[in-house]
Parts: sequence; structure tokens; C-alpha cells
Amino acid sequence: MPNLSTDALFILIKSLERGEKRNFKLYVTRNTASSDLKIILLFDALDKMKDYDEEDLLRKNESIQKVQLSNLKAHLYDQLLSSLRILKQSENIDLQIHEQLDHAKILYNKGLYLQSLRLLEKIKTFAKHNNQVTYLLQVLFLEKKIESLHITRSMQDRALKLSEEMNDVNERIELITKTSNLSLQLYGWYIQHGHARNDEDRNDLDVFMQDPILEKVKTAKGFYERLYRYQCQCWYGFINQDFLLHYRYSQKWVDLFDKEEHMKQIETAQYIKGLHNLISAHFDLKNIDKLKETICILEIFSDTPVVLNNQNNLIQSFVYLYIAKINQHFLEGSFSEGLDMIPKMEEKLKEIELYMDSHRVLVFYYKIACLYFGAGQADKAIDYLNRIINWKLNLRDDLQCYARLLHLISHYELGNMDVVKYLSKSVYRFMSKMKNLGEVEEVLFNFLRSSIQSGGDIKTSFSSLLATLQPLEKNKLESRAFMYLDIISWLESKIQDKDVQTIIREKFELANKD
Repeated sequence: MPNLSTDALFILIKSLERGEKRNFKLYVTRNTASSDLKIILLFDALDKMKDYDEEDLLRKNESIQKVQLSNLKAHLYDQLLSSLRILKQSENIDLQIHEQLDHAKILYNKGLYLQSLRLLEKIKTFAKHNNQVTYLLQVLFLEKKIESLHITRSMQDRALKLSEEMNDVNERIELITKTSNLSLQLYGWYIQHGHARNDEDRNDLDVFMQDPILEKVKTAKGFYERLYRYQCQCWYGFINQDFLLHYRYSQKWVDLFDKEEHMKQIETAQYIKGLHNLISAHFDLKNIDKLKETICILEIFSDTPVVLNNQNNLIQSFVYLYIAKINQHFLEGSFSEGLDMIPKMEEKLKEIELYMDSHRVLVFYYKIACLYFGAGQADKAIDYLNRIINWKLNLRDDLQCYARLLHLISHYELGNMDVVKYLSKSVYRFMSKMKNLGEVEEVLFNFLRSSIQSGGDIKTSFSSLLATLQPLEKNKLESRAFMYLDIISWLESKIQDKDVQTIIREKFELANKD
């Protein structure tokens, strides 16, 4: 099958909705030049194709010559983006400001300096209200250019006021740039490694947080300065498994949007991400009522026009909503009920596979595998774990490791002792190489090896292993393992001859008794 990612134009056309396709044709046919008619022909041909195949395209459309195809595709791509720009302009504040800036420059080039300055003042007010600091810089540069080249007499002390405004904007941009860089670096560390594995990792993270910009930004009142500071603290708490810190700053992140409601329309993806982090914090702290409440907020927001009319927001809300619902099933011990969601999830994942990044797919596969394992279907868990293991990705070392460990335990559950014996050495080496071998993992590997050879009472062995592992739950560096695999509940299920989900459900009901 041809690789869809090889042709950007084909992917763009496949992403279009019916209204966008109609708008494109209206846009192109406003001038019926022969080249435009040919790109409509090419558009229709590509739109009808299920998979991109250039030879098939040329064979079925003889009026399009091979030598023309490259130029026609480039022209069609530009025209599609132009039509989308016009259609989506009212939904995007960046496009609105860009258009007004273009108008101000046109007025300036026409020699209408005062009209240009009046328009720039309106843009400035609009940009300030919507926290668009980078656009303020562009406005100020054009204002300075006009004032330095022409005598406008638009305001007394104009030079001084513009200089002060420029200094203020530059200071804000410096804070925003540095805090957003730090936030991105912390998130990038997590995408690569997952949670902190040892003291070395914690020291690395502490170095990030010693950046003097975090102290400087504490007194900042701007929206983005606060947003990125909260994100830095949020990632730091989450990676270090300081769940109270993670919760505190996730809540601040969401509260920031609640205080400035209009920013939900401008930075929708950031708001959805904030809700996702808040849901994760409630999950880690086992705050079931708050978890359900925040899931409900995300669910309601996912049905608003700002999400439904934006593919990126739609995908993001889908991903985080389903991850949240899976986590709720994990917390409640309702794994079998959670399996009912999988067909719909699979269908949606197939529908949006062109837009999904590898990290999100990886997380979905692991979550689904855990659902099946918890529901007592180790064979189905193995199917999803194999997708992770056979998918060579250089990210989330933690999930790569624990997918292999859960794969090993799933084979143990199914009684495939030859497979366990064969795989245990390679999984051990892999986890050691990725620096994901702690005391919990060492103890578990030793148990799996000895239980294969031992002919003694297996329940006694499980009880002994449980007694060894339980104290390690309180150790911050060792508790990391229990986040990926609920080993304690698995061992209790083996000792008590119950399903894993029954054990977890009983714990949940006991913890939430009135």
C-alpha cells in the first residue's frame, strides 16, 4: 500500500470537510483561467482516490501531463491554503491581526501615514486585550518606522512613549520565551524518559528548575508568563511524582483560563491540555469525585464550536477524554466495562491516523493493554503490547520497558513458561540498558525466574513477594514502578484466587465508603 505521508497535497485534501471543499471550488472559479480549471480537475481526481498513486492518477486523467504535475500540485496546494485562510479567518485571531497589519502597511505604502497609525492603535488595543504580545512588537516597529521617517505630530512625547512601550514588550517577550523554552525542555525530557528513575534524573530536573527566569517570572502578571510558569511547575511535579505539586499547578493552569474566558477561544489546545493534566492529577491522588467532575467539564467543552470546528482541538479532546475515561475504569476496578469503549476508540484512531503523533498512539496501546490485562484477558493484552514492542520508536523509554514487563507477566498468566523463560533475559537486558531497573523490577525478575524452576507452593511464593514489595510503595524512587503496573493488586489476586479487577474494585469501594 502506498505511504500516505509521501504526498502532503493528498493528505491536505483528505483532511478537508465538505464545506471546505465547496468553498475551495467557489474561490478558484472566481477567475476561470485555464490553469485554475486544471487544478480543479486535479483536486477532484485526488479527492476520489483512496490511496495516493501517481501512476494511477496520470493514467485516469490523460489531460494532466507528467511534466505538468509538479507545478499543478504546488499551485493547487497554495490555492487550497488561500481558500482555507479566508474561510477560517474569523475563527483565528492570528489571521485577523495579520490581515489588519497588512492593511496598515498598505496604507503606509500609499502615503496615508495618519490612517495607518490610527489602524495600528486599534490593532494594539485588540492585541493587548487578547494577550498577543508578539504582534504588539510588530505594531510598535511599524509605528517607530512611521514616526522616524515622517513628521506626523500624532502625539506629544511620541518618541519617549514608543520607547517605553517597546522596552515593556521586549521584557515580556523575553520572559515568555525563556519560560516557554523551559516548559518545553521539561516536557521533552518526559516524552523521552517518562517519570524520574533515580537520583541522577532528579538532579537533572532540579537543574532545570534552578533557572533564574523562574524567580524573575513569579511577579509577572501577563497571561502567557503565568501559563508557562505553571506548566514548568506542573511538569516538574508530575515527572518527580510529587502529585500534590502537580495538582496545585494544574489547577492554577485551568484557573488562569477560567479567569480570562476569552483565552479559551484563542489558546484552546492549551486549555484542553490543562484539563488533561488536572484529570491526571486527580487520578494519581485518587480523587474520584473531582476526577469525574473534571472529565465532565472536558466532555462539555469538547462539544463546543471552538473544538468541533478545529481538527487539532477535536483530536486532542478525543485523546484526552478517552484516556481520562480509561483511567477512571482503572481507579474503580471496572476493567470489563472499559472494554466496551475499545471498538469506538479503534474506529476513531483509524479515522484520524493521519494526524495522530506516535506518542499518543503509544499511550493508547499501553492503556488498552492494561484494560485487557485487568479484565483477565491476558491474550488480548499481549496483542496490543506486541504493537508497542514491534514499533521501533525513540521515545517514552518507560512505556517501552513496562510494555515488555507486562508482556512477560501476561505470558506468565497464560502459563507460557517456556516463553517467560526465553523472554525474561532479553527484557531484563532491555530495561537495564534503558536505566529502568530498580529494586522492584529486580525482585520481580528474580521471582519469575525462580517460580519457573520451583515446584513448591506458588501461593507462598506470591505471599513472600507481596511482603517484599509492599514497603517499596512508600519509596518515591521505587513507587514509579507501581504507576505503570499495579503489581500489588496482581499479587493479591493470585493469593486470593480473584480477578485483578475484583481486587481493585474492593479496594475502591472500601476507600469510598460513606
